[in-house]
Amino acid sequence: MQTPPDLFDHKLLTQRRARAASFGVEGEFLHREIADQVSERLEEVNKTFTDVAIVGPRASLWKEFLGGTAVKDQETLELEAGSLDLAIHGLALHWANDPVGQLVQMRRALKPDGLMIAAMFGGQTLNELRTSLAEAETEIEGGLSPRIAPMGEIRDLGGLIQRAGLALPVADSVNLTVTYETPLHLMRDLRAMGETNVMHARRKTPMRRDTLMRAMDIYVEHFAEADGRIPATFEIVFLTGWAPSETQQKPLRPGSAKARLADALQVPELKAGDKAKG
Repeated sequence: MQTPPDLFDHKLLTQRRARAASFGVEGEFLHREIADQVSERLEEVNKTFTDVAIVGPRASLWKEFLGGTAVKDQETLELEAGSLDLAIHGLALHWANDPVGQLVQMRRALKPDGLMIAAMFGGQTLNELRTSLAEAETEIEGGLSPRIAPMGEIRDLGGLIQRAGLALPVADSVNLTVTYETPLHLMRDLRAMGETNVMHARRKTPMRRDTLMRAMDIYVEHFAEADGRIPATFEIVFLTGWAPSETQQKPLRPGSAKARLADALQVPELKAGDKAKG
């Protein structure tokens, strides 16, 4: 069977991340916010984690919140099988050409009943910028090109956890809204984060100045807040799963319940062909 071509250019991604490093702390704010949220989530888990690894481009920053070992997010992760009780993928899975493969490697690195948490950008991320660029390019140039990389919807991303063989899967998301003086300030922040488009199918020529200026105008026209600042949405999807273990809760077999749901709700039980009464 023919292997599909890679969606993302990881050589270019490495270059963009190296450029982002020159911005210093300017591009760290989202990583700090999300690492802090993961730390809060772990406080709610009744379990002590001692063998921890964090995968991602700024894993050393995440260590300030979570401890553990920093691991580069490359195609083959430097993780020892069965060595961890907590594995975290820190805001990088959305750039993986094989996200399931990344999660499988993390599962294999976990001890039985070890926990995996992945935080990544979801489909609502930068929807304002995406809309503005698309409208401007259609208006000025009469067509569309992939200016912003596609990002998965939560209903699809949740399925990755089970495909990777993790148990008790949970997927949820939060929207973070950041405001900027202008859309150009947002685009500078994206460069500082190393989160610009690295799709192989991206348009290789720079955006025309008139198209860019029109996109900035559309952004302000459609989305500016009362004070003139413009919002940017970052949807953060959290994927959580556990390495299978005999000690974990198992779903009941069909028909094994000891009480009827109708009795618990104190309502008549509907038979086949009955209609519910409103």
